[in-house]
Amino acid sequence: MNKKFLVGTGIAFSLLLSPFSQAFAEEPTTGEEKQVENIAHRGAAAYAPENTIASYDLAVDMKADYIEIDVQRSKDGELVVIHDTSVDRTTDGSGKVGDLTLEQMKSLDAGSWKGEEFAGEKIPTFDQVLDRYHGKVGILIELKSPELYPGIEEQVAEALKERQLDKPQNEKIILQSFNFDSMKKMDQLLPKVPVGVLAWSQSQSTPEALKEISTYAEWFNPSYGIVTEQVVKDVHSLDMQIGSWTVRSHEAANFLFDMDVDAIITDYPDYIDPRNE
Repeated sequence: MNKKFLVGTGIAFSLLLSPFSQAFAEEPTTGEEKQVENIAHRGAAAYAPENTIASYDLAVDMKADYIEIDVQRSKDGELVVIHDTSVDRTTDGSGKVGDLTLEQMKSLDAGSWKGEEFAGEKIPTFDQVLDRYHGKVGILIELKSPELYPGIEEQVAEALKERQLDKPQNEKIILQSFNFDSMKKMDQLLPKVPVGVLAWSQSQSTPEALKEISTYAEWFNPSYGIVTEQVVKDVHSLDMQIGSWTVRSHEAANFLFDMDVDAIITDYPDYIDPRNE
């Protein structure tokens, strides 16, 4: 589902607004109608512990179009959903994801660090997330550090095929990674599933770089710090879409609306969908 917004035609938004211009920008404006996909980054991560069922459920309640998830692999070969390559920051345990079994990770508390009300939240499995949310919300699947987990692309592809999520007539699925070679492989394994690359450097957004990316990817997903009108135009000229990350302020959201991106990846899904206001 695309969201529609009224974006002021006479106001140029900036990430570095002065206090006066911030106050002015907060006034209601009218203008042309734009559409953007609302992608909940690790779920509604501003309000609930990232990459947990609590966070994804809240994102669905906040009317996100997609949830963004990070996929890695346990020591015993199970696909799990967690951002960092260690469990130290977001659980009460320690150690690298690839050195822990699924049973060990399931014993960890992945919620208390965010608040007592989230005590007992667990690290979900990839299967669990797919089964709970496909058909309810789109899923943006990031392969996190796939170079650490040889063969993870085939595992992800098989899990999607088992649920018939490898065909375009089914619910929304997008794959992405900072590892471009991994996404080339996913494009070969699942040619009907949209693939995206995550970018953080201006060197990755040159016309030459974008042209090469467009040979296998349908999405170019940069940090908003390197988004410009020209980059958006170049991406669109290659029949790709652009989704930018990670929005944590109204100013950043307004900037990306003004840049005419196709998707906004945010910790605050309520910042993007006016129905939450």
